[in-house]
Amino acid sequence: MPLPLYLLAMAVFAMGTSEFMLAGLLPHIASDVDVTVGTAGMLTSGFAIGMIVGAPLVAALARNWPRRSSLLGFILAFAAAHAVGAITTSFPVLFATRVVAALANAGFLAVALTAAATLVPSDKKGRALAVLLSGTTVATIAGVPGGSVLGTLLGWRATFWAVAALCLPAALGILNGIPAGRVTEEAAGGPTLRAELAQLTKARLVLVMLLGALVNAATFASFTFLAPVVTDTAGLDDLWISVVLVLFGAGSFVGVTVAGRLSDQRPGLVIAVGGPLLFIGWPALAVLADKPVALCTLVFVQGALSFALGSTLITRVLYEAAKAPTMAGSYATAALNIGAAVGPLVAATTLNTEAGDLGPLWASGLLVAAALLIAFPLRTMVAADRSTEPLRAGES
Repeated sequence: MPLPLYLLAMAVFAMGTSEFMLAGLLPHIASDVDVTVGTAGMLTSGFAIGMIVGAPLVAALARNWPRRSSLLGFILAFAAAHAVGAITTSFPVLFATRVVAALANAGFLAVALTAAATLVPSDKKGRALAVLLSGTTVATIAGVPGGSVLGTLLGWRATFWAVAALCLPAALGILNGIPAGRVTEEAAGGPTLRAELAQLTKARLVLVMLLGALVNAATFASFTFLAPVVTDTAGLDDLWISVVLVLFGAGSFVGVTVAGRLSDQRPGLVIAVGGPLLFIGWPALAVLADKPVALCTLVFVQGALSFALGSTLITRVLYEAAKAPTMAGSYATAALNIGAAVGPLVAATTLNTEAGDLGPLWASGLLVAAALLIAFPLRTMVAADRSTEPLRAGES
């Protein structure tokens, strides 16, 4: 894999740390800004909403911008939003900074996903996506637990400053490692923006986007509210939140790495095996969450299955949107973050039910069940191997 791809992954690491770190900080944020934990969970949804809106909008605006300067501008705006978030005492302002950060993240990821597909041969798109998403999984292994520990020891604001600081070396890497050329699809005879947007009328593209959103909703529904499960249900100390997050991140790294080698040629295998196991795993975690050993084991397994299945479906989005070369990354980003927005909202409604802290885990099971019910009768459409010719290396 080319070096620029790893530089993009480094930036995704900083952004992934921010997106996931709230899972370990929600109780502290809620207490500090005087809102409930459920309300604080809306920060995750606000971030995801900004990603959903921002991905296609910013990708459309930036489709002919110089790629390096676009990526650099997005990551610097992301850092600035975190600096403001670190000093505010107002929940509405904090929410607004999450939306702004999400818009910058959306623009970055939409451009980066498209760039990643053009840096590798046409049959390696899944592996390129796995490298890019490894920034997110490493964030869940190191960045998020580190942020949780930092938040426990120094306060949640310190983690926001840390994320802002993480963006600076990533920005330098982009400045020195990403070519400065423009994206010139239309000049090269590529499709117009209208033609790229028209790809959203394709049933197969919409289907894989929907399934990717449902799986990611299940992931975020539980991940966002893991902290109270660890401390209240399992009865563990606050520092165990970081351990559990490390286990989830380690599982996600394993899942996305394995899926990266299968999602190009054998997506059906990943979906057929991973889907039912993921569905079984969430209720099992809800039932066994009061047993620390079972909790830790299942969190690892669910992290692996969630990211294996999710990354495979998102790879399918890139394949199905191959005729929208400058917008495909935004479609994948939107699918991911529709799930990230819906998941915590659904999970938050379960916290005041009899299920309590375990409600999000049951909600995750239902979301995966919905995905399986949709996918099963249409499984030949979902798992069609390379049914759409992907971008070739060098195309943009």
